[in-house]
Amino acid sequence: MCGIAGFFDRSGFNPENGRAIGERMGQAIRHRGPDDSGIWLDESAGVGLSHRRLSILDLSPAGHQPMVSSSGRYVIVFNGEIYNHIELRSQIDASPLTPHPSRDFTPHASPHTSHSSCLTDWRGHSDTETLLAGFDQWGIKNTIQKSVGMFAFAVWDRDERVLTLARDRMGEKPLYYGWQGNTFLFGSELKALRVHPSWRGEINRDSLALYLRHNYIPAPYSVFKGICKLLPGTILTLNKATQETGSLPEPTPYWSLSQAVASGTANVFTGSDNEAAEELEKLLRNSVRQQMEADVPLGAFLSGGVDSSAIVALMQVQTSRPVQTFTIGFNEKKYNEAEHARAVARHLGTKHTELYVTPHDALEVIPRLPALYDEPFSDSSQIPTFLVSQMTRQHVKVSLSGDAGDELFGGYGRYFLANSIWSKISRIPKRMRPLVSSAMKAVPPAGWDAFAAFLPASRRLEAFGDRMHKLAEMVTYDTPITLYRQMLSHWKQPADVVLGATEPPTVMSSPASWPYLTDFDNQMMYLDSMSYLPDDILVKVDRAAMGVSLETRVPFLDHRVVEFAWRLPLKMKIRNGQGKWLLRQVLYKYVPKQLIERPKTGFGVPIESWLRGPLRDWAECLLDASRMHQEGFFNPAPIRQKWNEHLAGKRNWSYYLWDLLMFQAWLEAQKP
Repeated sequence: MCGIAGFFDRSGFNPENGRAIGERMGQAIRHRGPDDSGIWLDESAGVGLSHRRLSILDLSPAGHQPMVSSSGRYVIVFNGEIYNHIELRSQIDASPLTPHPSRDFTPHASPHTSHSSCLTDWRGHSDTETLLAGFDQWGIKNTIQKSVGMFAFAVWDRDERVLTLARDRMGEKPLYYGWQGNTFLFGSELKALRVHPSWRGEINRDSLALYLRHNYIPAPYSVFKGICKLLPGTILTLNKATQETGSLPEPTPYWSLSQAVASGTANVFTGSDNEAAEELEKLLRNSVRQQMEADVPLGAFLSGGVDSSAIVALMQVQTSRPVQTFTIGFNEKKYNEAEHARAVARHLGTKHTELYVTPHDALEVIPRLPALYDEPFSDSSQIPTFLVSQMTRQHVKVSLSGDAGDELFGGYGRYFLANSIWSKISRIPKRMRPLVSSAMKAVPPAGWDAFAAFLPASRRLEAFGDRMHKLAEMVTYDTPITLYRQMLSHWKQPADVVLGATEPPTVMSSPASWPYLTDFDNQMMYLDSMSYLPDDILVKVDRAAMGVSLETRVPFLDHRVVEFAWRLPLKMKIRNGQGKWLLRQVLYKYVPKQLIERPKTGFGVPIESWLRGPLRDWAECLLDASRMHQEGFFNPAPIRQKWNEHLAGKRNWSYYLWDLLMFQAWLEAQKP
C-alpha cells in the first residue's frame, strides 16, 4: 500500500524544477507511504513520477519505486497488492519472452527492449517487480487481467511514449487525474495534485449537487472541474494524440461488474445449498489466505457481525497463531458492538484488542476530517472508522476487513425496508398517491409523534413523525428503483440548494446502462456495488486507514468471489426474511449461531444530539446565512430552515446538515 503521483507536462521542464515538483507531490501524501520515497523523471518527454512507500512485501531496497522493468521499457509507480503475484512469477518463468499476437503492446527493437528465453533474474520478491515482468511478457492489459488484487498505478512506456493509468476491478484504491492547463496530473489523493504549480482548483458546482444527494461524490466526478476519478476496472491511456491536444482520454474497461452481473444471472448456480456453501467457503478461504501474505504484522477489524466474523474465522483456521483483532466500543448502547466482537474473539481464540472511546475522543477527530478526506465526504461513520484504524495501527501494519458482504449477499436492512414500503405503495392507485402524500404531510411530525403514543409498543418507532413524512415523499414514486434511489438520497432536490448547479448523470440515474435484472433486490445490490461501495465505503476506509499509514484489505472483493456471488440464486442470499443466508452457513461452521444472530448495529456516532449540544456553536458558525451568501455556493434559506427545525427538536435533519457542515469545513480548510 502506497501513494502515487505524477505529471505529464506538454511544455516540458528542467530536471531541477521537475524533481522539486515531484518531491512536493509525494510529500503531500507522505502518510500513505512513510517508509520510503522516490522520483523518476524524463524531462525530454515531460514525465515525472513520484512514489511514497508503505513497505508490506519485500522490505528491502529491491522494492523501491519508481521501478523500471528488466527490459528498461516500463517505469511504474504502484499502489496496492497483487495477491497472486507468486503464481504470476511461475507463469513468467515458464514462458519464453517472445512476441505474441495477444499482447496489447507489440514488442519491437529499441534501446530499452531486451528479449531472452525467460525471466529468471529477479531482483527481489515484490509484487511490483512481478507486474513489470508481466508487462514485458504479456503487455499491460493482459497482465492486470491475470492479476488478483487491489491497485492503482501509473506506468510510462518509454518505447511508445504512452502514459497508462489503471485501477482495480472494484475500486479499492483511489486514483485522480485530469488536465490543468498544459499539464496532465494524477495521484492517489487530490492533495498531491494541488501542490503542482499548474493547479487551478475551480470547484465543480454540479459535483457539489451530487454530493448533497449522496453524501459522497460518485466517480468519475470530483469536487474540482477538470479532475476525474478513474472508474473501477478501467485503463486510461494518454497517448500521443491526447498529449498533443490536451484532451481527456476515455477510460476503457478491462473488467466490468455490469458484465459480471449479466453473466452471473444468466448462468445461475444450479447446485445444492451444501454445494454452494462449500464453493463459497473455498473461494473465501483462498482469498483470505492470499491476503494474509505480508512481511509485517497483520490483523483484522472485528465488529462481531456476520461479515467481519467470517473473515476472522477463515483467517484463524489457516494460521497456528492467534489472529490479532481490533474493535472500538461506545458507552452509548445504540452504537456499541464491542461486547459482541469480544464474544466472537473469545470463541475463535484471537488476540483481541478493544478501545472504548468517549464523545470527546470522537469530537476531536472532526477537525481532521477535511484534510483526511481531501474532498467533501459526509458519511459520519468516518469518525469511528478513523478511530479503529488509529488504534489498529499501533499494533499492526495491515488489517483485513469484512466490507462488501452486504452488497454481495443482500445484507442491508434497507433492502427489506424498500421491499416492504413498495409492496404497500403499489397497492395505492397511482391517481390517489398525490392525495395520500398531501394528507400525510398535512400532519406535522409532532402530531404523528403524539399519535404514536397510542400505538402498541412494538410499533412505536423512534422518530415516528420524521419517518411518516419521509414515507409521504415515497408514496408518489412510480417504480421501486425510483423509491430506492430516493431512499438513498439526502437532499432530494440538491440543485435547488446549490447555486448554479445542474445535477449530472450517474449510474444511479442511468438505468439504460444497467444489466437486465428482473428482481428488485438484485437491482439494489447492483447499484450499491457500483456506487455506494466504491465511492462511500471504500473511500471511507482507505482515507481513514491510510491517514495513519495502515493498509486495509477486503477479501470479499476478490473478483472471483464477486463473480460467484452474482451466480447465486437470490434464495441463497435472502431467505426467510434474512440476508446473507449462504454466508451465514459458512460462518456457522466456525462460530455458534447464537453469537451472531442479533439486530444489526450501525457503525456510527450520535450526530443528531451532538449538533444540538457540543457541536452547536461550530455548526452555527459554518451555517451562518451571511457567510453562505458571501461564499456563493448555497441558497441559505432552506438550509437555515432545516437548522432551526433541528435545533428546536421538530425534525431530525442531521444527515442533511452533516453534508453541509463537511463541505463548509472542507471549504474553510482550502483557504490559504
